[in-house]
Amino acid sequence: MTSSELWTRETADRYDTEEAGHSSAAVLAPTLDFLTALAGDGRALEFAVGTGRVGVPLRERGVPVTGIELSEHMAAVLRRKTDEDTLPVVIGDMATTVVPGEFALVYLVYNTITNLLTQDEQVECFRNAARHLGPGGRFVVELGVPPLRFLPLGQIAVPFDVADRHLGFDTFDLAEQLLVSHHFTRDGDTGQYRRGASRHRYAWPAELDLMARIAGLELERRVADWDGTPFTDDSVKHISVWRKPA
Repeated sequence: MTSSELWTRETADRYDTEEAGHSSAAVLAPTLDFLTALAGDGRALEFAVGTGRVGVPLRERGVPVTGIELSEHMAAVLRRKTDEDTLPVVIGDMATTVVPGEFALVYLVYNTITNLLTQDEQVECFRNAARHLGPGGRFVVELGVPPLRFLPLGQIAVPFDVADRHLGFDTFDLAEQLLVSHHFTRDGDTGQYRRGASRHRYAWPAELDLMARIAGLELERRVADWDGTPFTDDSVKHISVWRKPA
């Protein structure tokens, strides 16, 4: 059993609509450029492939992609876009599920490693990535930097989106290193707001580096975004690349 919360059919069916801003060709281009270059002539494995926001266009670029996905409902939405022969998907959790073959690239985007709510499971996720990589292969993680500098003494909430149709803020349990993302999304027809929430375990870049070392991987590169912007003290997220020694 995994500690990740299971995405429902209702959530899966509206996911692409709500994430349309992150799915356009222009927005995805730097991500696809980055991953394509790392995959080279090899195969790629996406942990938590979801509805195929990244996996489907990466496959269209000629990279053979296989996915692991916990939610059958999310995988069903992906399957409307492409068939099993084109982009195989194995239902299971990303910390323990093993798929056949060897990969040049394993990647995990959009903060999804935080869906694993314990440190032990996050370590196992790194070990599972290493298990699938061939010598010289890379594991890539996209993850936000915990915004704790925005928490004054006594405050537990940080807003991350204040838009016309969506309000989002995170609340933090600092002792347990957990956060809850709260979403209030306005329906375009009724004007009513739908409330949703999801739990996550946040982790610092240095903590991920130690997880990688436990799994036998070495940090190769860390940047602030898919376009290669340098990572600094002020970066709100990072793209980290760990390499399996040849």
